[in-house]
Amino acid sequence: MRVSRLGLTDFRNYEHLEVEFSPGINVLVGPNGQGKTNVVEAVAYLATFSSHRVANDTALVRAGSERAVIRSVIEHEQRSIGLDVQINPGRANRLQVNRSPVKRVKDALGIVRAVMFAPEDLSLVKGDPASRRRFLDHLLVQLNPRYAGVLGDYEKTLKQRNSLLRSAAKASTPGERDSLRSTLDVWDERLVEFGADIMAGRVDVLTRISDPVAQAYASVAAVRNDVVLTYAPSRLEPATTREQFDVALRDALQQVRAEEFARAVTVVGPHRDEVEVNLNGLPARGYASHGESWSLALALRLAGYEVLRDVGAGEPVLILDDVFAELDQQRRSRLAHFAAQAPGQVMITAAVSGDVPDQVRGVRFSVDNATVSPQ
Repeated sequence: MRVSRLGLTDFRNYEHLEVEFSPGINVLVGPNGQGKTNVVEAVAYLATFSSHRVANDTALVRAGSERAVIRSVIEHEQRSIGLDVQINPGRANRLQVNRSPVKRVKDALGIVRAVMFAPEDLSLVKGDPASRRRFLDHLLVQLNPRYAGVLGDYEKTLKQRNSLLRSAAKASTPGERDSLRSTLDVWDERLVEFGADIMAGRVDVLTRISDPVAQAYASVAAVRNDVVLTYAPSRLEPATTREQFDVALRDALQQVRAEEFARAVTVVGPHRDEVEVNLNGLPARGYASHGESWSLALALRLAGYEVLRDVGAGEPVLILDDVFAELDQQRRSRLAHFAAQAPGQVMITAAVSGDVPDQVRGVRFSVDNATVSPQ
């Protein structure tokens, strides 16, 4: 699978762009702030219909415009597939496959599969839990597209439940409070339904990537340290299956009911969970060196790439966004070797050509002031 053509309209800093990519390695070179990352962000967006950089789509639309459009042609198993998305902040996005409308996001997921490694991925190790949850969820959606709907349903339920808790906190009479608490029971069931499903899905993803992460770390860092990933639900009894999470989450909601009314916010659920990354028995977030943290972050992304290779048809796109300049010589060399040997399409961005190791050869593009042209 590869992205052969990409078109952008009012996406980030691009008023209009049309570019054709090589099936192998593509290197986009240009000064910072000219639009390199925006191009590969658009490619990655087609894999999950969400951005790795921002939590909502508003920032994806060029200033002064109401919407953005990504158009693409995907070559897959000797077929050409047109995949287009109109990004409408505050409203539902519109998807088309071969110019036919697609009503459900999950029906367009899987056409493009991609893994993107960028400088901000250091937050996968050093950042807050939200970064690690988002990493798992992006993989989860690509491995099992139905989770796009589950995650969306959970967010809607969480928003409604929090609104109800705020209303309960402001209720002026006992009767009003009792009515709101009765309504909360209904939303509890929905929160458990979607939340337990997400938790079990995340555990499955962690199980799949655990060995590949350890192998990738050994390859990148050239040492065999003990890397352990653990899913750590907030305030829940230990669980691994959908059924166990269902029971644990339902019990936890009952235990924290008084606290939630006092704080007017939902305090348990997958939106509060942690993904622990331990190196040699210690939390990497607090104890890993800068170099070890880079190796771990890179290992997480490369493991995701390998897991995606094992499912579905076609190789995923490997995207390396301005990362070679961030790595020491050893890690640069090992990552360059991996990219050069990747069986599928690769996209690399760099501020200057010298940032890209010589062993990474391919078609090069110049990016300047929101224009992309072959060198």
